[in-house]
Amino acid sequence: MNKLNKISGAEAVIRCLIEEDVNLIYGYPGGAIMPIYDELYKFQDKLNHVLTRHEQGATHAAQGYARVSGKVGVVTATSGPGATNLVTGIADAQIDSTPMVCITGQVASHLLGSDAFQETDIIGISTPVTKWNCQITKAVDIPKIIAKAFYIAKSGRPGPVLIDITKDAQFEMMNFKYKKCKSIRSYKPTPDYSLKDINNAVSLINSAKKPLIVWGQGVILGNAENEFKEFIEKTGIPAAWTILGLSALPTEHPLNVGMVGMHGNYGPNVLTNQCDLLIAIGMRFDDRVTGNLDTYAKQAKIIHLEIDPAEVNKNVDVDIAVLGNVKKTLPLLTKNATKNSHKDWLSKFQSYYKVEYEKVIKDDIHPTKHGLTMGEVVREINEASNGNAIIVTDVGQHQMVACRYASFKQSKSNVTSGGLGTMGFALPAALGAKMGAPKREVVAIIGDGGYQMTIQELGTIFQTGSAVKIVVLNNEYLGMVRQWQQMFFEKRYASTEMINPDFVAIAKGYYIDAKKVEKRQELKSSIKKMLNSNKPYFLEVKVEKEANVFPMIPSGASVSDVRLE
Repeated sequence: MNKLNKISGAEAVIRCLIEEDVNLIYGYPGGAIMPIYDELYKFQDKLNHVLTRHEQGATHAAQGYARVSGKVGVVTATSGPGATNLVTGIADAQIDSTPMVCITGQVASHLLGSDAFQETDIIGISTPVTKWNCQITKAVDIPKIIAKAFYIAKSGRPGPVLIDITKDAQFEMMNFKYKKCKSIRSYKPTPDYSLKDINNAVSLINSAKKPLIVWGQGVILGNAENEFKEFIEKTGIPAAWTILGLSALPTEHPLNVGMVGMHGNYGPNVLTNQCDLLIAIGMRFDDRVTGNLDTYAKQAKIIHLEIDPAEVNKNVDVDIAVLGNVKKTLPLLTKNATKNSHKDWLSKFQSYYKVEYEKVIKDDIHPTKHGLTMGEVVREINEASNGNAIIVTDVGQHQMVACRYASFKQSKSNVTSGGLGTMGFALPAALGAKMGAPKREVVAIIGDGGYQMTIQELGTIFQTGSAVKIVVLNNEYLGMVRQWQQMFFEKRYASTEMINPDFVAIAKGYYIDAKKVEKRQELKSSIKKMLNSNKPYFLEVKVEKEANVFPMIPSGASVSDVRLE
């Protein structure tokens, strides 16, 4: 490229994104990133920019998009408050391993450190919550750093990357040349597995009498669903999931024994402390899964299949670590494992399920009491969608109920905030999910609290015309906090009761079809009507005010001390 063909740093950013096959960006313009937005205007035929109503909404939308499409979510924002508003979504993406590239504008390089208008040290602020970040002050560095950013974001254990570009670097002219990044010195995204560890793991699997698998999102991120299914079907081992692992295996699979963790199923929680072998696949032994570490699976040998070496022996000491992408390591285990069935052991899970069904599940999904339950709403959505919908949840009681009762037939169908537990996640994430999988039905199930944290994204849904179906389960409380207050703080409902607005009127104010359901006889037909719509639709369901989610493991208790009431 000669001098006459030089392009600006801002145009270079756009051309880099196109080279990385990006066709969708979520963001919000402002002064420090205006040159990039000016170039976006010129490339509207190649890049679709979605104007969210808040920068946090842009990050969650990019997360939803990444989670269902398997691509990198891309976000743009201006300096100062624009950049700091991204931090919650970045932190969420970091802990939940979601690939995301955030590009922020920054004040001109000569103003750095002067407390200029809308200046903040976003590199310093975002360092703890990014996989990598970098500030660019020279246009010539843009292609190399953006290529590096995409490689880091999507390789190994995925995560968010932030690039901060000064305004003068955006204006500066440069010769453009782009080369995709294939490797980085000193960065090894996928560790090598050891055949010795594989063989030792196989020996333990073949000799185990009461083995249990707990799988997480690593199966989905590794695109290893088929390999996982082949492994469990050959070995006959019961398998339980973390909330981010949900949907990697069909809900109805005979070896799928349910959810582990604080509000997980009775059987897999209790039997964690009775198994003789625990095989953890692509999960990180989060405290919500393990409960009290002093009592967690102490009787069992533990095998951990994991891509991130930092997660091995971090919370739970394991006997064998099988490093690497589970798509490669699982077939090696399957190949050498003995074909088996653990019928007697599996029947234990089934008998615990019967107890849980009578004590908890039946009244949740087939209630006879007057008030509507969250569980029956999820059941009706399952039936109306035939288990083919993507379910996006926020955080709280409704999240646990939806994860417990949603029915899934295919992977990448459960989108939720796992590790960070970010209220306000669901509405923008549902928009991103719909844009990432436009042919699939996307249903957002949200509580009345979390909904109001990002309710403004109704504007984005209306503007894009994305046919997201929104179900708000309104109990007029911050339900999960209220449940804890009831159980552990003698019903002192401090700051958890909500006086809510007219949600239907607000939806209609955004020109979205809406309905409110208060009676059981209206529920089924209302959900059908919602799912039959080819436009966005809002459904408010008034549910019981003081219903609790069970089973429950009290904070700090052993997983086997799970309570059914």
